Amino acid sequence: MEARRIAVRAQLLDDVRPAGLLDTVRHLTLLQIDPTAAVAPTADLVAWSRLGAAYAPADLVGALAKRDLVELTATIRPAEDLALYRAEMSETQHRREWVLANDACRRDILARLTAEGPLPSRVLPDTCAVPWRSTGWSNEQNVTRLLEAMSVRGEVAVAGRLGRDRLWDLAERVYRDEPAIPLDEALRRRDSRRLTALGIARAKTTNVPIEPYDVGEAGEPAVVEGVKGTWRVDPAQLDQTFTGRTALLSPFDRLIHDRRRLLEIFGFEYGLEMYKPAAKRRWGYYALPILQGDQLVGKLDAAADRKAGVLRVHAVHQDLPFDRAAVDEEIAALAGWLGLVRA
Repeated sequence: MEARRIAVRAQLLDDVRPAGLLDTVRHLTLLQIDPTAAVAPTADLVAWSRLGAAYAPADLVGALAKRDLVELTATIRPAEDLALYRAEMSETQHRREWVLANDACRRDILARLTAEGPLPSRVLPDTCAVPWRSTGWSNEQNVTRLLEAMSVRGEVAVAGRLGRDRLWDLAERVYRDEPAIPLDEALRRRDSRRLTALGIARAKTTNVPIEPYDVGEAGEPAVVEGVKGTWRVDPAQLDQTFTGRTALLSPFDRLIHDRRRLLEIFGFEYGLEMYKPAAKRRWGYYALPILQGDQLVGKLDAAADRKAGVLRVHAVHQDLPFDRAAVDEEIAALAGWLGLVRA
């Protein structure tokens, strides 16, 4: 129980709401970006789960426009945290051979952005000598793949959005002019920041893209009753009071993103089913996990039908007994925040 409460409280999902969007993102360290918006864009949904009706998507747009928050590798992060990534950018060999083979195209893109940026990828010159090859949707998406590699290298950055299109510019125009923190120190501080956001995590676990699940030697060792192995815990979370609430979570919420940790701490089974055939889905295309107190108690299968002006609730799946009135109240709050009527 204590491990669950630490995880929930660290993710700002207990009854104490954070003060505002910037405080929320600074504590969580990131909001993940995903293009699927069956209910709402995941960055907005994560922010709403913490801030409730006090949050509006315009707040995120404004924070990005003012560069208080910035995009970095499919995440939105506090601008001041970029100093923790600059050293890694300068050392990266990301897609090195393919980028070197297309160095002329890389220089053409930099020249165009220097003269005219910010610009969407579709108007940038594709002079790549070696096409990007993939068995998936990204096959021959040369400029997009090159921009992403250049972003990881710290040469370009997302300066804003035009609809769903990212607007690219020189990184020096987007990021704050702060010196890079030496790599070893940056990695240590990133581990510490990650543990603050997670509350409790493994020191070492499976490597994953974008943001690791593990926290190295940050915090203090801990044991979770009934679970093998040693964990690391944020000492600031120990011996704290806990008052829970009901919350609806994005499928990409950090509380549930590490599926192994999710099973070990919460005993909760979950998977994103949007890529499964409809007949094989158990919970729904974009089911939202339901948090009540320190337990994950079910999933909400819902979709925003903006043309009809309704939030369609297809099913509420129950994993554990829960207070249905509180869940219904939260669904109504979600519909209201979206400007829709529950159906």
